[in-house]
Amino acid sequence: MKFLEDPMQTMGVGFAMTVVLIMIYMGLTGIGAGEADWGQIILRWVHFLAGITWIGLLYFFNLINASFLKSLDGPTKNIVIPKLMPAALNWFRHGATVTVLAGVLLYGHMYHKGGTGAVALAIGGLLGIIMMGNVHGIIWPNQKKIIAAVTAAAQGTPAPPEMAQWGRTALLASRVNFMLSIPMLFFMGAGSHFR
Repeated sequence: MKFLEDPMQTMGVGFAMTVVLIMIYMGLTGIGAGEADWGQIILRWVHFLAGITWIGLLYFFNLINASFLKSLDGPTKNIVIPKLMPAALNWFRHGATVTVLAGVLLYGHMYHKGGTGAVALAIGGLLGIIMMGNVHGIIWPNQKKIIAAVTAAAQGTPAPPEMAQWGRTALLASRVNFMLSIPMLFFMGAGSHFR
């Protein structure tokens, strides 16, 4: 069970397990490989995986991390922020991008096949696109400046006076995304139920 000690290996085993379970499922149900709409299945799966990563981190940042960082003193922040935030924000922003790209492709595929709930999915998708714009246009650029400033502060460089404003701007954009995620998730989940 050594693979459980490394998250990337754990994820790899999860992907391998998925393939094995798909083969078992197909064997049990008698569904042939050519009978499934693999394009839609894979796009939906990627959309879900990336979306869970993105929105999970969004909720972590808003419900846990923001208040946790406020509780730290300056020297502790200088240690925590450069170690935690680059990796967390990397998964966050790439999760946003993959979620939206897979969602747009999935929407196009479903629309082409005559899928139902197109308007509900479009509302959810539009909210997701706005949220991704906030990630790449506001949250990440401000967080990148904060990480650089905190890293420099750990080396003795005084923090720039604009750093508080960068943090506030990133926080407010993140809170907007947190707010938008609630109706976005409703419309994404409800799309197939609206006929």
